[in-house]
Amino acid sequence: MTATDDFLTNNQSHASDFAGAGLAGPPRKKIAVVACMDARMDIPALLGLEPGDAHVMRNAGGCVTDDMLRSLTISQRKLATEEIMLIHHTKCGMASFEGEAFASELEAEVGTRPPFDIGTFSDADASVRASLERVRGCPFLLHREKVRGFVYDIDTGALREVA
Repeated sequence: MTATDDFLTNNQSHASDFAGAGLAGPPRKKIAVVACMDARMDIPALLGLEPGDAHVMRNAGGCVTDDMLRSLTISQRKLATEEIMLIHHTKCGMASFEGEAFASELEAEVGTRPPFDIGTFSDADASVRASLERVRGCPFLLHREKVRGFVYDIDTGALREVA
């Protein structure tokens, strides 16, 4: 049995008790959260979120990529969010290797360089600041001034705001 098979079994149980049809489309708290995909971060638990409270968007490193800006623009312009919360974390895997070297490895293996930026970094605070600047500089977002960035400490469970 695979992990996917286990998840499908879990979903059958979830669906039998599901009462979510009444949830509205736009998030109740009018916020989008951008976070790293790290499995150690339980975003609903660490923020106290319930289904329907927020858009939660995740990728490797929690970086504000072009695709993340696309999602944030849709979140604000079509689904009424007004705030953005960025969450990176300590001990991130994206700080454990060098992006250029990884891109070269991929090119050697498949014959072409990836068309996307790998997005590695060595300093979580600096990465949060870079993501804050990408959001604040995006003309498509309606509420660029309502963005805040944080580093989540994997060891303590605490969030620390990055100025």
